[in-house]
Amino acid sequence: MRMVIALLGISTVLAFGCDRESRDSHPDDVREQPSGDEPPGRGPSQKNLIAIDTEMLRDLRITTAPAEARTGSEGITVLGEMTVNEDAYSEVGVSIAARVVRVLASPGDRTKTGQPLAVLESPELGKARAAYVTARARAELAHRSLERKRDLLDDRIVAGRDVQEAEAEAAAADAELRAARGALAALGVEGKDLASTGPVDPRFTLRSPIAGTVLERNIVQGQMTEAGMALFRVGALDRLWLTVHAFERDAIRVEPGAAARITLPALPGRNVSGAVTLVGSQVDTSSRTIPIRIEVENSDGALRPGMSATAWIPLGDSGEAIVAVPAAALQRTHEGWSVFLPHEKGAFEVRSVGRGRDLGGEVEVLSGLSPGELVVVDGAFLLKAELEKERGAGEHHEH
Repeated sequence: MRMVIALLGISTVLAFGCDRESRDSHPDDVREQPSGDEPPGRGPSQKNLIAIDTEMLRDLRITTAPAEARTGSEGITVLGEMTVNEDAYSEVGVSIAARVVRVLASPGDRTKTGQPLAVLESPELGKARAAYVTARARAELAHRSLERKRDLLDDRIVAGRDVQEAEAEAAAADAELRAARGALAALGVEGKDLASTGPVDPRFTLRSPIAGTVLERNIVQGQMTEAGMALFRVGALDRLWLTVHAFERDAIRVEPGAAARITLPALPGRNVSGAVTLVGSQVDTSSRTIPIRIEVENSDGALRPGMSATAWIPLGDSGEAIVAVPAAALQRTHEGWSVFLPHEKGAFEVRSVGRGRDLGGEVEVLSGLSPGELVVVDGAFLLKAELEKERGAGEHHEH
């Protein structure tokens, strides 16, 4: 009897061990399957949101930009530098050696056409002005003498030959006066400066020939200047030129009037538009490139001559419309390429998108985003870091 009980016990133990081994070797058969009902607060919209503390949000300095619809034609990305619009630019100088008496304008000042920039004096100018005053006095005297002799001719007091001689003297005096005035004009003195200064005053006023902004000043009070020296540089900044150089095989496919997309390191997250106004007609043999000029609107004055820039220029005909965002807006997450969209105060939606071509500072978005939707540009990388930190903490908590 005891032997039967023992055999039964052994069989029970073996059966229990076999059953346990079977369950361990097939864990998926006994793991609890998801019911499909997510608990409250765990819906898809909540999973795709990341909340940022208010103080941290202030430190992130987040900027946004709308997704844009643009043409998807083939294009090139080229580097260049902002320069002044040479059609509205002037280097102001003098044609004689002079001393600076007073400086009236500084860099950054707005100027009007004819506005005084500086007062200078020159002995050479004093001599030329004295010659002009002498010539003017002689011309006035010659004309008064001519009028008097004409009156006497009417009264038959003088002969007609005397009148003719007076007319010749007046004509010669006028020619001398014109020559003296021309000499002053060549020295940069004319108009109201010619009439308002004293008879032998060696001073003259240097004026701006155009309306614009003083970009550079190369003089100080008391300085001696040389002939031909650029004392001021004045330019209008409402429109600037971006000059880039493209390889000849690409440049010949660029058409004047083509719309260019421009990004600047100094203005991250901001896209500037421009139009191609000139494609060079000569190849630089050392670099095999052709210069291309792009005219850029600068209505808010944010752009400055000398800024470096990157331009994306389309080649040939425009293609179909695509959606594009700044390159900094796309971040690589666990789900793939993603963008962050402002959802509510302190919260951002993480949205997966399909990435397309690089478009020179921008990236084509194939899916997941519509034109006009705001995406985070500056700060997107930091939001990605916070997202990974939050998800890492969640996975650690689950374990």
